[in-house]
Amino acid sequence: MNGSIGKITGIRVVSFDADGTLWDFNKVMRLSLKRSLLELERIDPSAAAMLNVDKMIEIRERVAEEMAGRALNHEQIRLEAFRRTLREIGRPDDALAGHLSEVYLRHRFGDIEPFEDALPALRALGKRYKLGILSNGNSYPERCGLGSVFQFAVFSQDHGVEKPDPRIFRITLERAGCSKDELLHVGDSLESDVKGAVESGVRCVWLNRQGLVNDTNIKVDYEVSSLLELLEIL
Repeated sequence: MNGSIGKITGIRVVSFDADGTLWDFNKVMRLSLKRSLLELERIDPSAAAMLNVDKMIEIRERVAEEMAGRALNHEQIRLEAFRRTLREIGRPDDALAGHLSEVYLRHRFGDIEPFEDALPALRALGKRYKLGILSNGNSYPERCGLGSVFQFAVFSQDHGVEKPDPRIFRITLERAGCSKDELLHVGDSLESDVKGAVESGVRCVWLNRQGLVNDTNIKVDYEVSSLLELLEIL
């Protein structure tokens, strides 16, 4: 445990980033794309032979860049990415793109596996604090089997503004029904979570599972390598 020394006091609500903080987003994303690719192989083997997971990720990133400012909805971006993928391999088929997107989303949410420390920490904290999600992604708790764990959820795509913008933190405070001093935010991103919280006047814990060096000018209030360490500092 690094960062400031001592206990964090006066907290009533703890908000968590989701992807990368509570579970391994890249792992479930790649596995879900593989499921979609296997479905394409069943339907059109020659089309699937022209693709791999890395190529599908590269196309999705290009689509997301092109749609930046026009669409925050990740499911719309993913659907358009499947449409583009099929067009680029000479198999344009919007119905098939929709089907592959449905397969992807089913596994994207249904196959999520929380990090080992996540559920024990959440269960313990939930006895003492109101818990919520504050995310730039689209992993809604009820879609991931965690609807009973969190009392509120704030997703950037529902409000047209993303972390680190202070406006999303103000929305979170309203949804949580607490003041800045009563909210603690926990996340793995220095830029989105820590910077956003600090600039909003909210205390923050940086979850640094990989032991990365903070070589930025972003001030870290508290740093932990496991969510279970929250039980020690709260």
